[in-house]
Amino acid sequence: DIARTLYNGGTMVIVPKDDRIDPSRLHHWMERERVTIFESTPALIVPFLEYVHEHGLDMSWMELLITSSDSCSVADYRTLQERFGSLFRIINAYGVTEAAIDSSFYDEELTKLPQTGHVPIGKAWLNAKFYIVDVHMNPVPAGVLGELVIGGVGVARGYLNRPELTEEKFVDSPFSAGERLYRTGDLARWMEDGNVDFIGRIDNQAKIRGYRIETGEVEAKLLSVEGVREAVVLVRSDANGQKALCAYYTTDGELTAADLKRAIASELPGYMIPSYFVEIERLPLTPNGKIDRKALPTPEGGANAGREYVAPRTELEAKLVAIWQDVLGPVTIGVTDNFFDLGGHSLRATTLVSKVHKELSVNLPLRDVFRHSTIEAMAEAISQLERQEYLSIPVLDKRDHYPLSSVQKRLYIQQKMEGAELSYNMSGMTVLVGRLERNQFEAALKGLIARHEILRTGFEMVDGIPVQRIYPDMKFAVEYTKATESETKSIAAGFVRVFDLERPPLLRVGLVEWEAERHLLMLDIHHIVTDGMSMGIFVEELLRLYNGENLEPLRIQYKEFAAWQQSEPVKERLKRQEAYWLDVLEGKLPTLELPTDFVRPAVRSFEGDVLPFSIDKQMTDSLQRIADENGGTLYMVLSAVYSILLSKYSGQEDFIVGTPVSGRTHADLEPLIGMFVNTLAIRHYPSGEKTFLAYLNEVKETMLGAYDHQDYPFEELVKKLQVPRDQSRNPVFDVVFALETKEDNVQNFGDIKIESYPETHTVSQFDLTLVISLLDEGMNGQFEYATKLFTRNLIDIFAQDLLVIISQICEQPSVLLKDISLNGQSEQEQDVLEAIDIIF
Repeated sequence: DIARTLYNGGTMVIVPKDDRIDPSRLHHWMERERVTIFESTPALIVPFLEYVHEHGLDMSWMELLITSSDSCSVADYRTLQERFGSLFRIINAYGVTEAAIDSSFYDEELTKLPQTGHVPIGKAWLNAKFYIVDVHMNPVPAGVLGELVIGGVGVARGYLNRPELTEEKFVDSPFSAGERLYRTGDLARWMEDGNVDFIGRIDNQAKIRGYRIETGEVEAKLLSVEGVREAVVLVRSDANGQKALCAYYTTDGELTAADLKRAIASELPGYMIPSYFVEIERLPLTPNGKIDRKALPTPEGGANAGREYVAPRTELEAKLVAIWQDVLGPVTIGVTDNFFDLGGHSLRATTLVSKVHKELSVNLPLRDVFRHSTIEAMAEAISQLERQEYLSIPVLDKRDHYPLSSVQKRLYIQQKMEGAELSYNMSGMTVLVGRLERNQFEAALKGLIARHEILRTGFEMVDGIPVQRIYPDMKFAVEYTKATESETKSIAAGFVRVFDLERPPLLRVGLVEWEAERHLLMLDIHHIVTDGMSMGIFVEELLRLYNGENLEPLRIQYKEFAAWQQSEPVKERLKRQEAYWLDVLEGKLPTLELPTDFVRPAVRSFEGDVLPFSIDKQMTDSLQRIADENGGTLYMVLSAVYSILLSKYSGQEDFIVGTPVSGRTHADLEPLIGMFVNTLAIRHYPSGEKTFLAYLNEVKETMLGAYDHQDYPFEELVKKLQVPRDQSRNPVFDVVFALETKEDNVQNFGDIKIESYPETHTVSQFDLTLVISLLDEGMNGQFEYATKLFTRNLIDIFAQDLLVIISQICEQPSVLLKDISLNGQSEQEQDVLEAIDIIF
C-alpha cells in the first residue's frame, strides 16, 4: 500500500485506530485530507457508508472505493453500488502479502453480480496468475471447490528464517517451468464467466459426524436469506465435546432462529445445518477491521441455546435418546431432531432397531426408522407396538466341534471350487508412519486371537458334514522382515497365499520395516472367519490392547450365533421371511445380459481386476440432497443410479442386483468378530416411462422391504428357488453393489498415521461389482470385474457413463429414465450391438 501510493506521487493517510471505527471521526479525516482512494474491510466500510448515507454527508472528493482483506456479502455490495456507484468507482479486491496486496479485483456491472452469497474476487490482473487445485495440485473444473494458488513474478521467495513454512507454502509450479507458486490456504472455485468465487479459509473447514464442511458455503447460504445482513459460522464444542456448527447473524428486521433454519433447510444437506443460531447486534471487529471470530460469544445456555431443541418429555423419549446416542455417538439430541440428519444411514438404522428390541422389548420394523425418523415420532410408533420379549442368544456347552452358519457353509463349499482358492482371502496392505513397538504389537495380536474364538477356529468334515473346531491355543507370529521399499514388491506379491481351512489361525500378519518409523503392514484373513464390520472391531480392539487396556469379556462367541441361527424360534421367524422372498422372486428369474468383450467361459472364472474412479464433492452433495428430500439414503440413490446404468447397457427392465448387509440384527452380535454378512437379491424394474424420482421411491420401498426381511440366509433362498445350475454363472445374480461408509475407513492407529499402499487385485467373485466409498470430499468408486469377460477399456466406459448418469440426475431429478443418455450413446449403442453380434 505504501509503495504504490508513494510511487504514484500520492499521499498516504493512516487513520488512528480509535478513529477508524468511529464513523464521524473517519469522515472528518477523509474530508480534511480529501481522500480519493479508500481501501478497507467490508466490516469497516459498510457501517461507515451507512452513517454517511443516513446523515447525507459529502463524499464528492472520492474516486475509488476498494473493499478487500475479507469477504463482502452480495447484499452489502449491492447496497454500496446502488447508493454510491454513480459518485465513485467501487471494486472488490483480493490479495495476499506473499504475492501482491491486490492480485485481483471484481469490477463487473451490477446486473452480473450473483444474487446471493459473497462477492466474487474477480480475475487475476497485471503480473498475477490464479490456479485452483485439489490436494494433489491438479486443476479443478469450474464450480468445484479447491485451493487458490497464486503464480507470477510478484510471488515472494519465501519467509525469512522459516524454511519449513517456506517449503510448505511456496512450491514449484506443475503448470509452467521455473514458475514459483504460493499456496494461499483459501478455498475458491471458478465461475462460468472466468471470475473466482472466494469461499473462505481452508482452516475454517470443519469435520462433523464424519462430513467435511466448508463453513464459508454455509455462510453464503445464510446470506442468501432475505433479512440477513451479516453471517459467520464457527465450529463449537458442546458439553459432550462433540463438534457442532454455530451460526452468528445480524438482521435488518425480525428473523428468528427457527425461521432462518427453515429457510436454509431445503437448500443444504442436514449435516450442514448449524446446530445453533445466535442473533447479535453487530459482528465484533479486530483493530484491522476484520471480523474477530474469537470474540464471538459462546451460545448462552449451553447446548440448547439458539436451537430448536426440545428435551425428552416422557420416559420412552428419554430411553430413545440414550439408544440414539449409543448408535450415533454422544451428540446432543432433541426429540425433533432427525436420525438421518444426525449421521444415520441404513447400517446404523439396522443397529438401532436391534438395540430398541433389546432395551425396549419391541420389534420396531426397520422401515419405521425411515417413516418415523424423529424421537417424538418414533416414540409414538413404538407405543402402538406389542411388547415382544428380548431373548438373548444362549451360551453353548463345550463340545468337540460346532455347526457352521449358513454363510460359512457356502464359503466352505465355494473354497473347494477350482480357481476359487484365493477368492475369499480378505487382504490389505497399509503403510504405518510413526513409532511402532513391534513386541507390543505382536502381543496385542495374540491377545486378540485369545479373545475371539473364531480366530482360533478350523473347519473340517465330520461324518460328511462340515463343522468348525475351536483350538484352545496355537502358535502365532508376525512375519517380520527388513527391506527397502523397492525390495518390498516381491515380498508383498508372495504374502497372500491359500489357507488350509483345517489349520487355524486363518489369519496372517506381515510387517516389513523400511525405516525405524516407517513399516508396511500386511494383513491376510479368510472371509469364513470375518467380514467388513468385524475388521473395524479387529482394528479398534487391537489398538486398545496395544495401549494396554483390559477389554470386557465376551458373553458369547461366533459358535453361539451359528447354533442359534439354526434353533427352532429362529427357523419359525425365518419361515415368515421366506414367504416374502419367494413372492418377490417368483416366476422365471431374469438373467442380466451385459455386453462383454469375450465369450463367457463354460466354467466361471474368478480372475479379476479393479478400475477406480472418483465422484466429486459437488455431485456427492447433490445426490445426498436428493436422498434427503425424498426420505431415502445415499445408498438408495446410488443403487438406483447403478441399476439405470445396467439397464442402459443390457436393454433390460427387469433384473436382479446383489447387495450385502451386515447380518447383525441381534444386539448380542455387536461386539463379535466373524462372518455375519448376508446377501440380498434386489429386483429392479427401471422402466423408461418412469421419472427418476418415481423410480427412486420404488427402489426405496424395495430396499425397505428387503431390510425388514434381511435375516433370511441367501444360501437357503438359493435352495428354495431351485435355480437351474449354470457353472458359468453365480446363482440368482452376477452383479453386486456395495457402499462403504466413513466408519469403514481407518485413517490412523493411535498416534501412528496410516497411508495407502498400491495393491494388485486379481480376484472377482462376480461378473461386475460396484463399490462406492464415502470420503470427506466426495466419494471413491471402483468396479471389480471378471477379466475373462471384460477388458479394462469397456469397464472404463462403464465408469464414465455412470458419472454421466449422475450428472443428468443431479441437474434434473425428475428426468424420465428413457431420456437419460450415455456418453456418446449413438456410436456406443452401435458398438454394443456389434459386440453382441460377435458373441452370439
